Amino acid sequence: MNTLNQCLLTLLLLSAAHQALAQELFIYPDKGQSSDQQAKDTLDCSNWAKSNAGYDPANPALGNVAQLGPVQQAGGAVRGAAGGAALGAIAGDSSEAARRGAVAGVVVGGLRQRRANREAQEEHQQEEQQLVAQSTAKNDDYNRAYAACLEGRGYTAK
Repeated sequence: MNTLNQCLLTLLLLSAAHQALAQELFIYPDKGQSSDQQAKDTLDCSNWAKSNAGYDPANPALGNVAQLGPVQQAGGAVRGAAGGAALGAIAGDSSEAARRGAVAGVVVGGLRQRRANREAQEEHQQEEQQLVAQSTAKNDDYNRAYAACLEGRGYTAK
């Protein structure tokens, strides 16, 4: 499984976890509200919490994963081979020098590409962690607003 798919799976699981957290609230009708009234109040409070917290746990919008960019890129070895072959051809007048330059270029280009991919992966993970932290904070705001609304309507919300 490539890294982008792993990130998408992680974000999907976190989204499901946020939805579960929002639904984990236990609501007790302190004033004997009917189940119909409770359903209406929970819907109203959910909408109120969404508008006040600026967050919908059913659609967490953790950010656009595509904006994070590709985690790995290819082509370093190919570019290195081309550059090495050109330098080898310039340095020596034989195809053997060009071949050696190309081989050296493949190695150097591959090493550079691996380093760039590793750095991109680390940056991607940091950005993903920031998105998760922001989403968690927004989910907490939603839950507080939802509970406050329900308590204002005569329910115990824990």
